[in-house]
Amino acid sequence: MARSSRLPSLDAPRGRTGMLSRNPQPSRDRFGRFSEAFARGMGTSGFLIGMTVFVAVWLAWNTFAPVPLQFDPRSTNFTLLTLILSLQASYAAPLILLAQNRQDDRDRVQIEQDRQRAERNLADTEYLAREIVALRMVVADVSEDIVTKEVLRNEIKALLEQLDDRAATPRVHADTTER
Repeated sequence: MARSSRLPSLDAPRGRTGMLSRNPQPSRDRFGRFSEAFARGMGTSGFLIGMTVFVAVWLAWNTFAPVPLQFDPRSTNFTLLTLILSLQASYAAPLILLAQNRQDDRDRVQIEQDRQRAERNLADTEYLAREIVALRMVVADVSEDIVTKEVLRNEIKALLEQLDDRAATPRVHADTTER
């Protein structure tokens, strides 16, 4: 009985696609991919160095430049810079959380696959252990029936002695044929 493609998969949370579906395929969620790229970029040393340089240049320009050229003067406590950094933080936090949620979903699927793989490995190991025990039992039974070299030598010696005895005793033929 074939499953309808319209029925929901019970192994995936509602509204989630991609890695959680039965047939893994690339996620079509552009915003999710964007949030992951954004979070990945914010976690790099390049971003931190670039942000530090940006803020340092901003502060230096608005502190040491002539007053008519300052766009965010020190006298207003760098209000524009504060607003820009607050806006960046207000967008960064939810995007990072979204990226973490997507990673949690992938981790959950990976953990389930690892658990299934471990169960298969355990079953295979148990099967192999049973096979080894069975082989040991067969080898033990066969080893009882194996003829050792010493037994074989004694048997051959006994047969040779019988042959020697036959060769030593003259044969008496009841040959009554007439010549």
